[in-house]
Amino acid sequence: MITPELINPKSIVVVGGSNKTSKPGGNCIRNLINGKYAGELYAVNPKEDEVQGLKCYKNVSDIPQTDLAIISIPASACLESITILAKEKGVKAFIMYTAGFGEETQEGAKLEKNIVKVINDAGASLIGPNCIGILNRYHHSLFTLPIPTMNPMGVDMISSSGGTAIFIMESSIRMGLQFNSVWSVGNGAQIRVEDILEYMDINFDPEKDSKIKLLYIEDIKDPDKLLEHTSSLIRKGCQIAAIKSGTSDAGSRAASSHTGAMANPDLAVEALFRKAGIVRCVSREELATVGAIFTLKELKGKNIAIITHAGGPAVILTDALAKGGMNIPSLSQNPIAEELKTKLLPGSAISNPIDILGTGEPKHLATVIDYCEEKLDNIDGMAVIFGSPGLTRVYEAYDVLDQKMKTCSKPIFPILPSVSTAWDEVDVFVKKGHVNFSDEVGLANALIMKLKTPPPLANNLVLKGVDIPSIRRIIDSIPEKSGYIAPKYVQELFSSAGIPMVEELVSDKWKDIKEFARKVQFPVVAKVVGPVHKSDVGGVVLNIRSEEHLEIEFKRLMKIKDATSVMIQPMLQGGFELFAGAKYEDKFGHIVLCGLGGIFVEIFKDVASGLAPLAKEEALSMIQSLRGYKVFKGARGQKGIDENQFADIIVRLSALLRFATEIKELDINPLLATERGIIAVDARIRISK
Repeated sequence: MITPELINPKSIVVVGGSNKTSKPGGNCIRNLINGKYAGELYAVNPKEDEVQGLKCYKNVSDIPQTDLAIISIPASACLESITILAKEKGVKAFIMYTAGFGEETQEGAKLEKNIVKVINDAGASLIGPNCIGILNRYHHSLFTLPIPTMNPMGVDMISSSGGTAIFIMESSIRMGLQFNSVWSVGNGAQIRVEDILEYMDINFDPEKDSKIKLLYIEDIKDPDKLLEHTSSLIRKGCQIAAIKSGTSDAGSRAASSHTGAMANPDLAVEALFRKAGIVRCVSREELATVGAIFTLKELKGKNIAIITHAGGPAVILTDALAKGGMNIPSLSQNPIAEELKTKLLPGSAISNPIDILGTGEPKHLATVIDYCEEKLDNIDGMAVIFGSPGLTRVYEAYDVLDQKMKTCSKPIFPILPSVSTAWDEVDVFVKKGHVNFSDEVGLANALIMKLKTPPPLANNLVLKGVDIPSIRRIIDSIPEKSGYIAPKYVQELFSSAGIPMVEELVSDKWKDIKEFARKVQFPVVAKVVGPVHKSDVGGVVLNIRSEEHLEIEFKRLMKIKDATSVMIQPMLQGGFELFAGAKYEDKFGHIVLCGLGGIFVEIFKDVASGLAPLAKEEALSMIQSLRGYKVFKGARGQKGIDENQFADIIVRLSALLRFATEIKELDINPLLATERGIIAVDARIRISK
């Protein structure tokens, strides 16, 4: 619950306010005063009569009616004070700096729960405990530094961790980012990251509100709420980047399938962010860099002109952008570029990177930018690398960059690396409202991540060709409550979902196996049924070309430990192996994976993830994000793979999972892509009813 008093309080009391700015209660008051808080401000401290020029009360019982209370006293004293404030003083918003609650002990957790109940009963908001506070244009209720420049169109940052929020601000301020608000939720006893996003979404005003959100999340309690409100905000015109920490594969060590081993919490987060349209970052610098990119004009293509007076950094940037799939189009043999060359100093290079030389003047920089903006149609954006060797000042060059960034329709990415020798010039440039990327590779990586993040994806469930009643009948008819189901049930489920699967027979009788082999004709494949990992026990035999060979292998397979029967299939000739699978992850639901099969999934683990249900658009986005995606287009003379049919199978698999939630792990490996289409060759399903 986020009350108006939390956002724009008319009065604030700091319980534990102090004259010592080395204490949270003291520095908070200093921040509120320096931030020109316009309302009534009080302090409570039994040892003081006056705190930083404010009247100080000995007890919370003595203060006037107040909107917001900031709590900076020992944990043991919090419940009593908060109860008085909530019940007697009309406080409708609380910010608790105090630690020592649920993050430390069971007793602390119990105390935290009691405090939340008091606050909830009063219809009030709570940020914290164990947080650094919040910061917005109305009040600077942080007890920490730095305090960034505030701007209504600046960044909204929401962080689970107060310390991390501070360090993200440090990185962001250095780049020139300005802020609209900072939220540190700490333990999130009442208000979590998802709740703040919900508030921002419901109350979003496209004319007045910031359109940039940076998130640091340690725990996602409600993935559905996070997905709903981040994707909604992005559809309303916002851009969101986030770090999700605390993901590891520890929980997947006991998984019995390839999918189970790979579908760890990290892939669940990856799938959630992909569906929402969130740019995922892994470091504070990366998050700040993506946030800085968000402030610039939109890059509408992949073609970048690199403009520089220093060749080395331009080459480094070229390599980094090209490696990520961006284009640095050559301008050689371009008549317009040749015309541009005549306006630059002799020896200048216009092939791209465009090098105006170390002796190039600001007017040359302006000319190159004008040509890229107005005359070179194959340029979508410009990266300008301009530093100083310490011999001359570069104020005039940065003035040119300032004006061009304001007037050009194409985005300009300023890389001003001389943060020491040209500190004053960079500082003036940033104070004009610009950002600066001092490291060209950091910019390239962040730019590539942004461009590779799809917009929010549809949550439509495609049911055409999926027989839901049949799926339910099959699931309900399976006698086992848990474990891997018999191959016949896999066949039936896939048939009901419209997922093509190779014809097969499972039997422990040689007569049945022999007759099926004669029907489908040799060569055939034989696989043991019973052991989970067939290959590990020598339970898969390919390319059996005679009844004699088949009989020998049948007898051998039946002797393998835990074998119950043998599966036989026709041996499909040629084709390329693909992989699809799914795993149920607590809170997130089913994670669907896809990728190239065989060693690509076994060794390289080149997989993409999505959260069920999946629409066709999302399935295609997953396929196209694979490192091995070029295979689908055809490589080294090989025929390509029908990515549309692969996407259809992934979508049908998603629909199957939606109506068979008892499925906890599912593997299709391989799906064989042949000239006749894509067909499932081997699959297994683990259920838990």
